[in-house]
Amino acid sequence: MNLDRNTVRVKGPLGELRHDVPSQITVKIEGSTILVSRNGDDRIQRSLHGLNRSLIANMVEGVSRGFEKNLIVEGVGFKVQTKGDTLIMNIGFSHPIEYTVPKNINIKVDRNKIVISGFDKQLVGQTAATIRSYRKVEPYKGKGIRYETEIVRRKVGKVGT
Repeated sequence: MNLDRNTVRVKGPLGELRHDVPSQITVKIEGSTILVSRNGDDRIQRSLHGLNRSLIANMVEGVSRGFEKNLIVEGVGFKVQTKGDTLIMNIGFSHPIEYTVPKNINIKVDRNKIVISGFDKQLVGQTAATIRSYRKVEPYKGKGIRYETEIVRRKVGKVGT
């Protein structure tokens, strides 16, 4: 980890991240620990303190272990594949949807499962949310793209008499 004025740089085996810390927050390195402290005790400084502590902790975890999100594609005829740095999705529209994968993100496809991994937690989450937004799960048949841990509440459809 490297610390310049208000910029924290974290370097690890998976990559390098940097974060600009607001002037109300002070970051110090003491041995193998990183101390994040605030200059005052008003509401904004307390919230910035917790936010920056979490962001720095996520940066350290990301460059050392990385992050991963899993998406499940459900639906008859729904198919997902990768071609180079493009994710091609056939998810019930009249045309395939092509999504260009961001630079520091890895995507693996295994049948109906998409594994999104990378060292930047925000970018991994945003990529997963963007892919999911193309076809959210509908509650009647359960078709669409969902997170692996997401629970879909199913609704009962019309009943013919």
